[in-house]
Amino acid sequence: MKLPVRLVLLLTVLAATACAPGTSGGSSSGADEKTGTLRVWLFQEVGNEPKEKVVDAAVAGFEKAHDGVDVTVEYIPVETRAQRVKAAFNDPASAPDLIEYGNTDTAGYVADGGLADVTAEFGAWDEARDTDPTARRSVTVDGKVYGAPFFVGVRALYYRTDLFEELDLEPPRSLAELAATARKIRAAEPGLYGLAVGGAYTYGALPFLWAHGGELTHLDSAASRAGIEAYTDLFGDDNCPAAKCAGMGGNDTVTAFAAGKAGMAIGGDFSHAAVEAGAVQGKYAVVPLPGVEPGSVAPAFAGGNNIGVLRSTSHRTLAVDLMKRLASKATQRELFDAMGFLPTFTDVRGEAARAEPFVKPFVETLEAGTEFVPVSAGWARIDSSAVLPTMFQEVVSGKKGVAAAAGDAAAKIGSAL
Repeated sequence: MKLPVRLVLLLTVLAATACAPGTSGGSSSGADEKTGTLRVWLFQEVGNEPKEKVVDAAVAGFEKAHDGVDVTVEYIPVETRAQRVKAAFNDPASAPDLIEYGNTDTAGYVADGGLADVTAEFGAWDEARDTDPTARRSVTVDGKVYGAPFFVGVRALYYRTDLFEELDLEPPRSLAELAATARKIRAAEPGLYGLAVGGAYTYGALPFLWAHGGELTHLDSAASRAGIEAYTDLFGDDNCPAAKCAGMGGNDTVTAFAAGKAGMAIGGDFSHAAVEAGAVQGKYAVVPLPGVEPGSVAPAFAGGNNIGVLRSTSHRTLAVDLMKRLASKATQRELFDAMGFLPTFTDVRGEAARAEPFVKPFVETLEAGTEFVPVSAGWARIDSSAVLPTMFQEVVSGKKGVAAAAGDAAAKIGSAL
């Protein structure tokens, strides 16, 4: 995978890491209790039950290996994670010991002093040597490691094979063909979204921006505005009505597709289990999301989640052990089987790709080149304050034109970074 290499982002990284607060090897309380209860916060997925079963098995093994230790796991909504985690950092007494967090949150959480430095433990962990280099970077700030990669995620285009056959359609090979195909589906089946899109679906929208040559640090450029326009043009009665779709997030679009309410959707490898459990089981396929030029692939966001130990934990040794169990090769294999999460270990991901054909379009997307958000503590503020969803929704609602909305968002991003 490639990450964008631009001077402005390098300066952002240097600024963010230089300002990151120091962390000690132990917990902020100085305690390292070997019994008691460990609290874990993980993300709630669409169709979460398979994930819960895998986690329950890993936790059971951990509890069996540690007498006098109990683990409680709470699944929290991704959309409200910023508020929950910020509150936890500010109130260590009620904070969990471990959290699942998105790789875009790493720099911000480190700057907030919330994550424990586990560089030594990660370096001594035998399995860590097989971690994908990009996944390793996702837990690293200023050369120090603040967690373990949990899974890597990219998005591609899910489409209904039954509808495409019925309407004599081919998988789109460009973004222009994607828009045209979406409108054909909507015209033929007015009760369906052609392509389910969401005004709050940041990581479904960004490939449109990047495919047109746009950049998050220059949202007011002509290239960025072209990408924003390409995405927001998909909101309308001829595809996905703004009244219904402007407020939708990624989970909403996947849920609509899985329920048979959309002809296409942009979903992740991690969406596979939910789609398989839905009404479209056996009636869909996946291809890389196309780019501007026919046959090209739109740059996808190099996403994924990590597992980290909170600096405030009073059970540091136990928490690190549980982190490694939850992020282990064995657990990642099971999460792939259960949820379709792509493993962060290169050898385990290779096994998965050979075993399951559905992995192919996501691996192709990774190999075509991915992009990332600015590696900065400021990104957490940008994300939590919904700068990008607000921009898309302002355009979709007609409140502002693309140039005005992009200009306002660019100013906010520049200030935060």
